Amino acid sequence: MTSPTVRRRRLSAELRRRRVQAGMTLNDVAEELEWSPAKLGHIETGIRKWPSVMEISALLRLYGVTGGQREAVLTLVRESRLRPWWTEYEDVLSSAYVGNEAGAVSVRTYAGILVPDLLQTPDYTATLARSLGYGEDAVERMVAAYLKRQELLDHGSSVRYHAVVEEDALQRVSADLGLLRGQATRLVELAADTERVTVRLLPTSAGPHAGLAGPFSILEFEEDEADLAYVEATSGGR
Repeated sequence: MTSPTVRRRRLSAELRRRRVQAGMTLNDVAEELEWSPAKLGHIETGIRKWPSVMEISALLRLYGVTGGQREAVLTLVRESRLRPWWTEYEDVLSSAYVGNEAGAVSVRTYAGILVPDLLQTPDYTATLARSLGYGEDAVERMVAAYLKRQELLDHGSSVRYHAVVEEDALQRVSADLGLLRGQATRLVELAADTERVTVRLLPTSAGPHAGLAGPFSILEFEEDEADLAYVEATSGGR
C-alpha cells in the first residue's frame, strides 16, 4: 500500500540529499529562491506537509536535477499530497502512526494488556471503544477504521507482522466467553494461516519484563530507510 506519509518522509530525505550534493546550505537556497530559510527547513523536515509541485520544481532546477530523476522526485511530491483514507478517522485513531503503518514492510508490536489493534476482532474493538467512553457512533467508526487497517494482513499483502500478546489481554475479557473465544480463535487462525504473521503469547507467569514500560511498535520500511519506533500513550503516542 502506498502511504502519503511515508512518501512525504522520503521526499524530505531526497531533497536534503540533493541540496547537500549540490554543495548548498539552507541559506544559499533561501537567498537564491527568495524564500525564508525556515520555509526550506520545513520542507526538508516534513513540517510543511503539502509542498507544491511548483516549489519542488524550483528546488530541482536549482540543484541541477533533470530527466527521469526529476520526474521520480515530482512523482513523490504528487503521491505525498494524496488524501489517504485514515484522515477520515482521526477522531478514533492516530493518523500519524497509521500513515507510517500503511507504508511499512514489517511491523513488530507489543500492546501491553490489550490485544494489538491489527489482531482485534470487531467485537473486541467495540468493547475497547466503549471502555474508553466513546459513544455508539464513534464505536462504529473505530471498528470500521480498525477493519480497514487490518487489510494490511490480508492475502496478497507482503507485510511481515510479529506481535507479542500478553495472556492478561485475553484474561481481561474472560467474563464474556463468546468474546474471549472469538478473539482467541482469530489469533490462532491468523498465526496459522500465513508465515508472514507471528503471534507469541506471553504468559502472566513470566512475571515482570521490560515491555511493562508500555505498548510500542517498531516499523521497518524499504529502500534502506531507518526503522521507526512508536510509543503509545493515553494522550497520544510519539
